Amino acid sequence: MRTPRPTALAGPLAGLLVATAALAACAPVDEADTGSDGGEAAASCEPGELLTITDGTLTVATDTPAYPPYFVDDDPTNGEGFESAVAYAVAEELGFSDDDVTWVEVPFDNSYAPGPKRFDFDINQISITPEREQAVDFSEGYYTATQAVVVLEDGAPEIGSLDDLAGLELGAQSGTTSLTAIRDAIQPDEDPLVFKNTNAATQALQNGQVEAIVADLPTALYITAAQLDGGVVAGQFEYAGEQAEEFGLLLEKGNPLTTCVDEAVTALREDGTLDGLEQEWLSESVDVPVLQ
Repeated sequence: MRTPRPTALAGPLAGLLVATAALAACAPVDEADTGSDGGEAAASCEPGELLTITDGTLTVATDTPAYPPYFVDDDPTNGEGFESAVAYAVAEELGFSDDDVTWVEVPFDNSYAPGPKRFDFDINQISITPEREQAVDFSEGYYTATQAVVVLEDGAPEIGSLDDLAGLELGAQSGTTSLTAIRDAIQPDEDPLVFKNTNAATQALQNGQVEAIVADLPTALYITAAQLDGGVVAGQFEYAGEQAEEFGLLLEKGNPLTTCVDEAVTALREDGTLDGLEQEWLSESVDVPVLQ
């Protein structure tokens, strides 16, 4: 920055004029010409101009193992399974080809922890909650979820309502909305058992450590179809306070890419793509009774 040359005026007045001119030259650009934080201009959502971690690449995260029906063969890169298909549909809407998408592994509990992220967005059945939104950004919801109760068919307790669950020994994966739903919606007589992941919870049910486990409905359907001998889904119920529970794409807090991802998810909902993917990969959910 070059300081304006002083005029021929001498004394204190000259010094004042020089200082005033210098301050004017250094004044910030009008906030109307900048981003919402008064700094960098708002990010463009045009293909090729997106502010991703790696130029020209969309980095997507999920946990491992990556379970059906959200992923197939524990391979997020194949585009099969509901969430893998959603991720690639969002990528295409943003202007990325399949070859421009790269995947990284991020444990579920780490995804919504505060701080910098090494991904552009994470897709891992992460429910949008006010608590999580304090630390991260979420896209618009791409799936409205319900909770489901899994039991062993042999000797299963009679379950016709949420009240019937209160006296059971229940379990769920740590850090999930399913665990919160047990505590808040079911309010069991005994504290639920908490497991590191769905595999551990399923094994506990198989071994008789718990009488029932709670998971989101598509996961519960997979458990009974592929993991649990003699398992059945006893019912489903909604839990999300006053609003339906939704899964959202998770981004770093304040990420300018959030607006662009929101637009992509909205476009996929409006053109029927999300409904089509849900029918393709999650259609079994309509046959499960609803618990009140």
